[in-house]
Amino acid sequence: MIPPLDLGGMSLQTEEIADLDEKYSYSSEELSLLNPAKIPKHIAIIMDGNRRWAKQRNLPLMMGHWEGAETLIDIVRSASDLGVKTLTAYAFSTENWVRPEEEIEALMEIFELYLIRKREAMIQSGIRLNSIGDSTRLPQRVLDALNQTKEATKQCDKIDLVLALNYGGRDEIRRSLTKILDLHRQHPLQNHEITEDLIAKHLDTSPWGDPDLLIRTSGELRLSNFLLWQLCYTEIYVTDVLWPDFAPKELLDSILAYQCRDRRRGGGLL
Repeated sequence: MIPPLDLGGMSLQTEEIADLDEKYSYSSEELSLLNPAKIPKHIAIIMDGNRRWAKQRNLPLMMGHWEGAETLIDIVRSASDLGVKTLTAYAFSTENWVRPEEEIEALMEIFELYLIRKREAMIQSGIRLNSIGDSTRLPQRVLDALNQTKEATKQCDKIDLVLALNYGGRDEIRRSLTKILDLHRQHPLQNHEITEDLIAKHLDTSPWGDPDLLIRTSGELRLSNFLLWQLCYTEIYVTDVLWPDFAPKELLDSILAYQCRDRRRGGGLL
């Protein structure tokens, strides 16, 4: 049994929590607004604003993180309903380790509890769980829950949920270079063989490719060391909505905004 999670006087325990997994269905009117041929296949999300959400409601900070975790499963299901095939969510960055120790410990408890609680819901919804980042620093109990949920959902095929855990864009590029160096030791590479494709092949995200759309909640206008290589040509959508309040309607709005853009590669003045 997972121990109760203390959220500043509030407690969460698996058998005590009512299941809030209610599937959102878009209306035919909402769906008619979309161009089915222009649905982004891969969406990345920076889930920002959990702590701000809690402070606005005079709640413990961890309640913001818990509500943010509850929001994620609804958004993944809604994305799947719209035809999205991969959703990559920034769950814990390499920079987050500088937060207070008690907050980090509570976050790890949330990750463990969430991965166990949502396992059956993921299976029922066809959600295949994956992860990116350097998992070696995560507590063993979180790794166990992560690996068990990956194994349980590996046959699911509606949508891939990719959790970025202990992830940093610069660290990912560094790790990809170490993999290429290992390859070079086995089979010496020539300069012309060090291509963008070779680097991309050794990134954590290689199975899913680059995102078509990045969504950032809470109004912040920065990438925060997230998918620095992959977001080169990704369309960016920023909303002031805090992540726990980000609903399927906001997801629909972000995709509608994406569909109105003329996607082009390149830059400069000409």
